[in-house]
Amino acid sequence: MNQTPDDDTDFDPQTEANAEAGLDPHPADHDGDDGLGPIDQLIAERDQWKDRALRAVAEAENTRKRAETQSNDARAYAIQRFARDLLGVADNLERALAAAPRDADAGEAGLVTGLELTQKSLLQAFEANNLKRVAPEPGEPFDPHLHQAMMEQPSDSVQGGQVIQTLQPGYALFGRTVRPAMVVVAARGSGAAAGAAAYAAASATGGNFDQQT
Repeated sequence: MNQTPDDDTDFDPQTEANAEAGLDPHPADHDGDDGLGPIDQLIAERDQWKDRALRAVAEAENTRKRAETQSNDARAYAIQRFARDLLGVADNLERALAAAPRDADAGEAGLVTGLELTQKSLLQAFEANNLKRVAPEPGEPFDPHLHQAMMEQPSDSVQGGQVIQTLQPGYALFGRTVRPAMVVVAARGSGAAAGAAAYAAASATGGNFDQQT
């Protein structure tokens, strides 16, 4: 049977209206395409470039830190041997000052003053080149990275594990130990409480605490 113009079996009023209005006559064929594909792609590319930029900044900072560390290491290595040689000079000056008479006459007093000024100038030169003197005071905690325990003994004035006395000062260069400070460390159980207990025990037995070793 031939199709006549009056045959409207496939006629769709909505399709006809869309066609007359210049719209897509078949919108259902594009339900999955919202037209945002290019925008989503641009957003994804932007995020990728942003991530790359952040990675580049982090890598540049790490490179700067590595270069700074390597520069400090190279500088420290270059002057470390020279610094060790100068430590002997500093030790000799300190021993000379320790042996100098306190009641010296005018001539000897001038010599002592000269030694003190020389030592001060030498230590300032050390500080200017990041060579720092390490001489812990009594009561400071023992630091195995900076101190070397030469002996351990009980004490009634400082707690166990603290420094009693510095026998020889040490030095650190750029935070690295060139020579550890030689110290005497309080034995475990030391402290004011231990001293009071020992005094009480000596008094109870009629002994003289000041004569005990």
